[in-house]
Amino acid sequence: MKLAVFLLPALLALTAPTTVVGQPYCGEEGVWMQILGAGGPELDDGGAGSSYLLWIDNRARLLVDAGPGASARFDEAGAAFADLDALAFTQLTAHHSADLSAFLEGSRFQDRNRRLPVFGPDGRGEFPGMTAFLERLIGAEGLYPHLAGLLRPRPTNRSPRPPRPGAKAASAHSPQPPSASNYHVSPTDVPAAGRRRWAKFGSPNLRLAAMPVHHGTLPALAWRVETAGYALVFSGDFSNQKNLMTDFAVGADALVVTHAVPEHMRGAVRERHLIPSQIGRIATAAGVRMVVLGHRMNRTQGRESQTREAIEAHYAGPLIFANDLECWGL
Repeated sequence: MKLAVFLLPALLALTAPTTVVGQPYCGEEGVWMQILGAGGPELDDGGAGSSYLLWIDNRARLLVDAGPGASARFDEAGAAFADLDALAFTQLTAHHSADLSAFLEGSRFQDRNRRLPVFGPDGRGEFPGMTAFLERLIGAEGLYPHLAGLLRPRPTNRSPRPPRPGAKAASAHSPQPPSASNYHVSPTDVPAAGRRRWAKFGSPNLRLAAMPVHHGTLPALAWRVETAGYALVFSGDFSNQKNLMTDFAVGADALVVTHAVPEHMRGAVRERHLIPSQIGRIATAAGVRMVVLGHRMNRTQGRESQTREAIEAHYAGPLIFANDLECWGL
């Protein structure tokens, strides 16, 4: 059995992260999934914006989404930016990506010395793709032009020039000078239309695959992460109009799903999100071992018993209502 918590009653009894010396603790060995942000776009939902961190043998290797507050939770989790193999975004709305600039600003003060792949949906209509998004954010003509150097590799075969006579010393907030570092941000646009699976990234620690999902007119992706014999799927916000999630999530050890609408929701918002009974059907059809409900909004909070009933009418496995900084072992 793969789950660190073997029995369903024991699993469901855990409602807060295990801690050590006052810090969230994910275990020194194995694969762990930590919720950095379990909230949505609301200002009063009690959680940071949607964000998840994958730990492998006590190192944070993958960040999925970076909603508001995620960078502070990353710090609280004790993660090191230098350890990340990649960043992956399910969508590029503010409540999934607003803290990306905070991560990149802070990364200048870390000791990272390798390229950082950043994956997100390609553009459509008014929505920019991942590459254009980063150019608008930290390009030379972007919102934060002092970070533009992060989009280009730094030189590795030149000695730093001595300061000019009378030149002022750079402050801690000034752009960092070029150094013998290979750290730069490398964006990739992943197709967010059609039905084809994308699977063009792997590192010594993990492999990534993505699938377009339907979320109204917004380009959106689901991500599948495979590592050490385990598989996790981060579905993001989506409806099941394309009916692709079952095959994409088949055999996953954890399916992390947005829980934005209650079972009896009506109207346009339901057409962009799964209702709980649909979550249960997909989880059973895909044979997933654990379901994690993230991106929890005010319209679903306080209705956990109704949600549980609707899901468990179709799915008999462990079901977790996510909270910030909880950590679950596989």
